[in-house]
Amino acid sequence: MPFVDTGKIEPFEKLPGWRGRIYHSVGMTFGHWEFDAGAEIHKHDHLQEEVWHVLEGELEITVGGVTQVVRPGIVGLVPPNTPHRVVALTAGVAIAIDNPGRPDFGPTPPQ
Repeated sequence: MPFVDTGKIEPFEKLPGWRGRIYHSVGMTFGHWEFDAGAEIHKHDHLQEEVWHVLEGELEITVGGVTQVVRPGIVGLVPPNTPHRVVALTAGVAIAIDNPGRPDFGPTPPQ
């Protein structure tokens, strides 16, 4: 499948204020996120390298204890197994890419 129409993917709320559309390539996972001001992704780490590309708005991203405001034109790079946290300073849109992929990452099925 060489093309993905992200507009046809049903969005879901992964965490309060984070609405995403998730899709996977052979080796990567992509999250197209819309976020609300004040929304937060708690401090965590995972095996995957992660890249945050902000398209609209501003995120405060902390990677391994270093904090930076990330806005269009600035990309956040999270190495594997590195604690990181994301706080939305404004509403906006971002793409997060994980490599290798996280095939289990996506909407939580209803209980």
